[in-house]
Amino acid sequence: MRWKLRTLLGLLLALGCSGAEDEVRYGVEGGQWRSFAGDPGAARYSPLDQIDADNFAKLEFAWTWVNPDTAWKRKTVAAIEAGSFPYLVPRRVSLVDFQGTPLMVDGVLYGSTAVGQVYAVDAGSGREIWTFDPQSYASSSGGFDFFFPKHRGLAYWRSGDDERIFLAAIDAFLWAIDARTGQPVSSFGERGRVDLLEGVRYEHPIQRIKDYFQSSPPAIHRNTVVVGSSVTDRPKRLQGIPGDIRGFDARSGKRKWTFHTIPEAHEFGAETWENGSWRTGGAANVWGPMSVDPERGRVYATTSTPWNDLYGGHRPGDNLFGETLLCLDAETGERIWHQQLIRHGLWDYDPGAPPNLVDLQVDGRPVKAVAQVTKQAFTFVFDRETGEPVWPIEDRAVPPSDVPGEKASPTQRFPTRPPPFDRQGTFEDDLIDFTPEIRREALAIFRRYRTGPLFTPPSLAGSLILPGSGGGSNWRGAAFDPETEILYVTSITQATALSVKHDPANPLRYVTALTIPPWVPDGNWTPDALPLVKPPYSRITAIDLNRGEIVWQAANGNGPRNHPRLAHLKLPPLGSGVHTCALVTRTLLFAADGAEMWSSTAGEPIFRAYDKQTGRVVGEIRMPARVRGCPMTYLENGVQYLVMPVADADHPPSLVALALP
Repeated sequence: MRWKLRTLLGLLLALGCSGAEDEVRYGVEGGQWRSFAGDPGAARYSPLDQIDADNFAKLEFAWTWVNPDTAWKRKTVAAIEAGSFPYLVPRRVSLVDFQGTPLMVDGVLYGSTAVGQVYAVDAGSGREIWTFDPQSYASSSGGFDFFFPKHRGLAYWRSGDDERIFLAAIDAFLWAIDARTGQPVSSFGERGRVDLLEGVRYEHPIQRIKDYFQSSPPAIHRNTVVVGSSVTDRPKRLQGIPGDIRGFDARSGKRKWTFHTIPEAHEFGAETWENGSWRTGGAANVWGPMSVDPERGRVYATTSTPWNDLYGGHRPGDNLFGETLLCLDAETGERIWHQQLIRHGLWDYDPGAPPNLVDLQVDGRPVKAVAQVTKQAFTFVFDRETGEPVWPIEDRAVPPSDVPGEKASPTQRFPTRPPPFDRQGTFEDDLIDFTPEIRREALAIFRRYRTGPLFTPPSLAGSLILPGSGGGSNWRGAAFDPETEILYVTSITQATALSVKHDPANPLRYVTALTIPPWVPDGNWTPDALPLVKPPYSRITAIDLNRGEIVWQAANGNGPRNHPRLAHLKLPPLGSGVHTCALVTRTLLFAADGAEMWSSTAGEPIFRAYDKQTGRVVGEIRMPARVRGCPMTYLENGVQYLVMPVADADHPPSLVALALP
């Protein structure tokens, strides 16, 4: 009865505290899931405790809902198989991606599909209520670009009886959709949508989806909808598309403010773009989810590497606000503080994870903090009021670039606490060594590249970096338990080879030549498609944020231990090598394994429950397909559900719900 009493109390509090505008408030309440990461502060935490270690094994599949992308995917894959897109492999393209985490509000799940269709389904039965297709895919060349469709979620807003779902669509339109009917709100923008290309600071034509698109949900504070963008990082001209952040009125769609992530003349930070390179700077965009502090009226966002990702000879200087954690006034867009995490980025280390807004006790004093996990496996922790580091951050010397015209920053920022949550730098001692023969093969490959510590720059010959440009951590971020102040970070250990080449026809001079992760089947890269470095290849790290210390680490997934060259070794779990997403409740930590990406070991997609204090696996459930996005949980009619998006090449993208019988 304990969870029922807590849920009833939460519902009463939610009803009693809702104001005239029904503002989205900090913290998951009433057994619902109203924001992309549960609450506006991105905790991915729910106080529900009906599902625990004693009954996890009894969970059953309560319902499945197949999303409407299936028919569109079938047509597109047929075109690939017919040779229309010879550079794509049907089984490996993310046309099967279904990354969107649904919201749950008042018994209804709202979510988006890979190509940006919007749906509402009944939270108790999975029955479809409505779908809305903005036909975003029609904006691409011939129906398909060299772009893997993906979309991660929506935002919910309510004022009185007016309930709206906001979709930042992949073709750069912001839609307001009536939550009850699934129809566009005619009073918003032009017939329900706002063109996000209007006002973009770029003098050339912009191709929707290929050059500029949306993949993450907007952030909402009161009546302001805050939108970032995804900008291509494969430029063909000197001038780039700036990744400005904008705020729109939730009722009318009128633009309220713009924050320039690449400053103009006389704006703060312009001097960090030397030789006036701010004039042509591009990207520094917010493509990942953002967080909101409703109490302070602030939005927290992280920006990407400035364009061109791997070469910055045309943009000398530190390049504010590239790869920066920003704290903005949600109503005006005014910069309150910033912390640049990487100077003059060259590694595609975009910090795409949503900032975690956390309440800590550090050295006996309360701290309202923001924790930012990164691709390079750092956890930066700042006072979210002032922006001051909670623990010291050191400037340390890093290797110089050997690419003509490039001037890498001589130092980078290293937090002293917490420790890195994944391996950093490429060294011989880290190479795979399951057998002497495998070790010799790995060493021969290793010696082809420039190697060294974290922040070794890309090179003409190729630099082997770890973590790779995909992380470490990535957009899925971390989960925070407010009862114990422990942050749970999921990461992968995956090296990447980064190289640039001279292109005399491109005014940028040097462009990306190669970015290869170790799971790509290539005899010139890894031995029989085995990873190049030692396991674990996926891990979960529990960090005590009060002390800035690691509590435990555990491999997540079995990994390539059934590979023909390893099967005889009786290895422990090695980690699947696939990014996953953590969910924490009062009782358990949850994370999916997914179908392993090693070419010779298909692997089973597994959903696991972990003991929060030790990292011990307390239960496993085989899923019908790989879990592509983040799991979420809610209470409906007295039943706790675990819901997650799944998909594979031979399984339609679907929502699946687990519950006790």
